Amino acid sequence: MIRAFHRWPGLIALALVTVLALSGAVLAVFPVAERIAAPQAGAELSVATLAERIQTIYPGLEQIRRAPSGQITAYWFEAGQPGAAVIDPTTGRGVASADPNAFQRWLTNLHRSLFLGDPGRVASALGSVAMLVLSVSGVLLVARRVGGWRNWFSRLRGPLAGRLHVEIARVAVIGLLLSSAASLWMTASTFELIPDGGPSLGVPAEVSGQTDVPLAGLAMLSDTPVTELRSLSFPYDGDATDVFTLKTDRGTGYLDQGTGAVLAWADLTAWQRITETIYMLHTGQGAALLGAVLGLMALGVPVMGLTGLTIWLAGRRGRPRIRDNQPAARAETILLVGSESGSTWGFAATLHAALRAAGQSVHIAPMSSFAPERYARADRIIMLAATYGDGAEPSSAKGFLTKLDACSDAQDIPIAVLGFGDRSFPAYCAYAQTIADTVEAKGWPVLLPYDTIDRQSPQAFARWGQALGVALGIALDLHHQPTPPATTELTLQSRRDYGADVQAPTSILRFSLPRATFWQRLTGAGFTRFAAGDLIGILPEGSPTPRLYSLASSRRDGFLEIVVKKHPGGLCSGQLTALEPGESIRAFVRRNPAFRPDHSRAPLILIGAGTGIGPLVGFVRENEQRRPIHLFFGMRDPQSDFLYAQEMGGWKDEGRLSRLVTSVSRGQRPRYVQDAMRADAPELVRLVQSGARIMVCGGRDMAAGVADALHDILAASGLSATKLKTEGRYVEDIF
Repeated sequence: MIRAFHRWPGLIALALVTVLALSGAVLAVFPVAERIAAPQAGAELSVATLAERIQTIYPGLEQIRRAPSGQITAYWFEAGQPGAAVIDPTTGRGVASADPNAFQRWLTNLHRSLFLGDPGRVASALGSVAMLVLSVSGVLLVARRVGGWRNWFSRLRGPLAGRLHVEIARVAVIGLLLSSAASLWMTASTFELIPDGGPSLGVPAEVSGQTDVPLAGLAMLSDTPVTELRSLSFPYDGDATDVFTLKTDRGTGYLDQGTGAVLAWADLTAWQRITETIYMLHTGQGAALLGAVLGLMALGVPVMGLTGLTIWLAGRRGRPRIRDNQPAARAETILLVGSESGSTWGFAATLHAALRAAGQSVHIAPMSSFAPERYARADRIIMLAATYGDGAEPSSAKGFLTKLDACSDAQDIPIAVLGFGDRSFPAYCAYAQTIADTVEAKGWPVLLPYDTIDRQSPQAFARWGQALGVALGIALDLHHQPTPPATTELTLQSRRDYGADVQAPTSILRFSLPRATFWQRLTGAGFTRFAAGDLIGILPEGSPTPRLYSLASSRRDGFLEIVVKKHPGGLCSGQLTALEPGESIRAFVRRNPAFRPDHSRAPLILIGAGTGIGPLVGFVRENEQRRPIHLFFGMRDPQSDFLYAQEMGGWKDEGRLSRLVTSVSRGQRPRYVQDAMRADAPELVRLVQSGARIMVCGGRDMAAGVADALHDILAASGLSATKLKTEGRYVEDIF
């Protein structure tokens, strides 16, 4: 519901809100410029002295005004002609034209009424309403995404458009809330929907009848500093019944022109002060710096509009059209999808097509439409569920768990749950796990054990599909082909081969960096910006599906390096391990900011086995700050597959690597990396208690063993891998 309140006002009012925000941001510049350019009056200067100075030069003086910026403007009549100028208070002379800035006036009309008068003011007010709704709903969505108010400024992960949208929102939202609320107040005041709150000040009935008394003799004017002045209107020349009208920061009053006596006075009411404060917040008049800050925040609106539109379009594109989708009442297989960005719909479409090809009648729908009473002929329910933020439901699964909980009795329909997520996130597939737990607790039969897909892996999806086919008694080949990004040609520079003696041929492949265009350098596109731990997607010949490998180098190393193990029958690994220097591949970079060392000086514990050493040695290689790094590395045979053995000693001598702990799984006393951890348990506990961060890279089984070992090692200390993950101190890159 909150997403809907946030999405549709943004999409519908995007152009209007953008115009209002950009015009408001530019208008915020004028109070700053005026404050800088305006000659300022000293605190000791009185209104009487200022008026005398101006009147000496402009005898027909009628009014003096002081703007919130401190700019003083005088208005007079001379030889029957009106005159006006910005005044230097030290001399009383005009120093600049008082004519309003034509561009500022034009921009103000655009901002307030879109040049349409009262209908335009109503439209602008509706734009402010949209901005207020967007701001409030955005605050709630950001809090949900980062896992609560305490994590408001926590590090973000995910696609660039989404991260940029939230980064700007959580800084600018305070200014947008203030500006939109102030705009609505001012519009209501313009249409007299709220009272002005000012006291009535009647015209004095009796005056002294005296004239031509020197201004210095008027006590009220002599006692009022110019810094408190708002305006002083002079009595009409020759009219003994007219009076001075004085407006200050304290109130408004009438002064006898002959005696200076205060004939009437009214202090500003609390309501007036509230109104003036709101006006100041919205326009920046009287608070130029605050206005500039709010203007800068307003500049974030068009960027958030574009990124929000990008997110929405990506979601729309990610939800493919489904052909031959059967009605729910006639389908044998109910396929329900919970997706946020739309990518899970692509996997669902692949599964839908494969099931249809196998002779199944399938109904595919969002999880939010869950209605078991309609599944009259269903033999199974399959749920593909992504996770939003810190374990929340994705947009197409709104209300699903509520409906599932409302089922009083479990239906006799087996269920399979497949989660989609990124293992580097603390709440990896948390929503799908909640579904699986709820299904089990409610007593629904299980079609297939709960499983997950990490980082949209087509290979993992295909393996899950084979298991589903076995459960259904049909052959099921899931060849999911996501649209690949643009690729660049990379040429192999050198290679080092390991592992042949232990039947695990592995190669360290180093590629030359491709030449980058000026635009790529400017935008950071292509291979102009990458770091160890990022991913390289390689398109093998004969397949449109990219294979992802972790990078063992960063851009500043001057080369691109990966570690590849040849898998029996592996299309991409076979081509890579057969590659000779001078030959090329097609590839692209995918950022992986969640799997990078932080910038602290706390110890770093790196754990990997086999090709999982790749990104870890990249972190060691770039450790120029000599941060304490403890590397646990598992291999089969030190004589055959001790990857980077030549460099390890040098890195230790340079202080880039503090300690290396190895384990060998082949030989008389096999030992895995988790065994090495258990043997080093006291030191690991000490490091973790001192704030160490743990980074794990390797296969699933190895990662599971590491997590189990870490659980046992830390149990007595009151810590756990789960707690470290929540704190961002335990991250994994698993394949």
